[in-house]
Amino acid sequence: MFGYYVELAVRSLRRNPVLTGLMVLAIAVGIGTSMTTLTVMHLLSGDPLPGRSEHLHYVQVTPYPQDATPTHPSEVMDYRSAMDLWKAKRADQQALLVGSTIKVHVPASTSPPLLLSMLSTHADFFTMFAAPFEYGGAWTAEDDEKHARVAVISSDLNHRLFRGENSIGKIIRLRDSDVRIVGVLKPWRPSPLFYDVYGGRMAHGDTADFYGKIEDVMTPFQSGLEINDGNFVQFTCWQLPPSPGHLQDAPCLWVRLWVRLQDDAKVAAYRRFVADYAAQQKAQGRFRHDLTAVPSLMEWMTSNRVVPGDVRLQVWLAFAFLAICLCNTVGLLLAKFLRRGADFSVRRALGATRGAVVMQCLVETGVIGIAGGLLGWLFTLAGLWLVRQQPVPYADMVRLDASMFMTTFVLAVTTSLLAGALPAIRAGRVAPALHLKTL
Repeated sequence: MFGYYVELAVRSLRRNPVLTGLMVLAIAVGIGTSMTTLTVMHLLSGDPLPGRSEHLHYVQVTPYPQDATPTHPSEVMDYRSAMDLWKAKRADQQALLVGSTIKVHVPASTSPPLLLSMLSTHADFFTMFAAPFEYGGAWTAEDDEKHARVAVISSDLNHRLFRGENSIGKIIRLRDSDVRIVGVLKPWRPSPLFYDVYGGRMAHGDTADFYGKIEDVMTPFQSGLEINDGNFVQFTCWQLPPSPGHLQDAPCLWVRLWVRLQDDAKVAAYRRFVADYAAQQKAQGRFRHDLTAVPSLMEWMTSNRVVPGDVRLQVWLAFAFLAICLCNTVGLLLAKFLRRGADFSVRRALGATRGAVVMQCLVETGVIGIAGGLLGWLFTLAGLWLVRQQPVPYADMVRLDASMFMTTFVLAVTTSLLAGALPAIRAGRVAPALHLKTL
């Protein structure tokens, strides 16, 4: 029976190819624009570490000495607070993070130094965040303690300096220090770059930089502070640092702490520990406030509003445009079905039920939806190609995965059926006697 309805639908659509083409095009354009923006939104708002994110937490305390009561805990820590919490070893895994820029070159090379990004962190960073390795691996906790001159480099840097070959054991110079490469990462692009996210509440939707590439060089935390001493940038200070760029003893916020806590009991215990630490520092007069927080990774992403504001706006505009296309399709279908009142009346006179007429019309709109979905898929691919040409940090990551591919067709068929529902019902209510008199 369904095949019979499909055959009738195809015959009807062939009778007026121009009108059919207009309806397919209206749905395809609406689907293409909405799916392009929805795919970008899906990419930027997804879980960057599925299966792990619920165990990862960002640590916040509020070391400001001012009297004004803050509405949120500080998003970055001062050096002393960060080291106190890290040395307590209360988490299953933990890593301090500080970013900076540094000159990098190969000692034997005649090429000029490269100004690249460096992350100073701890060995737990790589297992906590599931960083994949192409060659070698992470340094050890012993290397952290000894301030070893070792480094892990990105796949991009390995290709730039060593043509992608196994560079384990080779030496690169960071500023004025020689360090040995112990690991080379595979191409790795978290979306967003979650461990570098902070300050999103103050960005007013300008958060595209959260989707940048990973750092080119990663070193043990204390080794990085020693190698690049004087070249670190603070998040904020409540007094001018005594020595610009040297922030260990400065009244500045510039260090971040991530921890892994395996279950809810450990999360609750760690939150009590951080709260007790802040209360203790307040009692000693170093903190003026004991406001703290230990959000999970996804809670931290949400509070920082990581999805850029212009992307959210584009999604709303695209779906508004889809609604306009839907309204146009409704008008075209209504005109088409009402003009076929005589055909439907003959079918009713021959014994077809009202439901059969409605089903015939809905199958016809479903065929239009499938055709619109196919064309809309091509429009979506073209739209994503245009996005990849834009000068935004996430442009090279934009792609259509399997789930969004299926969503394209589901959305196309759903919108076409919604568009055809009213015209189909109206067609089913046509009084056969009125049309049969005119035949």
